[in-house]
Amino acid sequence: MRLVDATAGMPPAVRAADRLVEEIGRWSAWTTFVLVCVMAGNVLARYAFNTGSVWAQELEWHLQAPICLFGMSYALAHGEHVRVDVLFAKFAPRTKLLVEIVSAAVGAAFCFIVIWLCWGYVAQSFGQSEASANPGGIPYRWALKGLIPLGFAVLLVQYAALLARYVIQRRTA
Repeated sequence: MRLVDATAGMPPAVRAADRLVEEIGRWSAWTTFVLVCVMAGNVLARYAFNTGSVWAQELEWHLQAPICLFGMSYALAHGEHVRVDVLFAKFAPRTKLLVEIVSAAVGAAFCFIVIWLCWGYVAQSFGQSEASANPGGIPYRWALKGLIPLGFAVLLVQYAALLARYVIQRRTA
């Protein structure tokens, strides 16, 4: 259960972040549906028609990346992230709020570090026009790697929105 569910009374930036993450979460869910269809098609091609392609197999993990990278912010927004509830459930409400504030600040800092550190990785991949090493594989692997800073940027936005929400709640409590 989330400590703060309502967006009423929140600053426009927090509400905009919530809407952004919600929309990205919906797209991520549709990507999951596409992944299931691709996997079913690959299985059907392999076992029913004794054929397959490297491109189609690589597409499976190319679809898994955005699901994970964008799904993590959606999961955080809906309180579906991992938390040690055995300890957290026993805390007083003000202590829970303090834990949420510290956790959101640490999470935001972690996102910033990942974004900062992966720029060179993505730039190198783009500069080399990195593609699949497998014949018949998917080109533009650099685009897939480019989702890393983008996914963590969306997660950073969600952590910032949560941090603002928890600080506002603490001030009004």
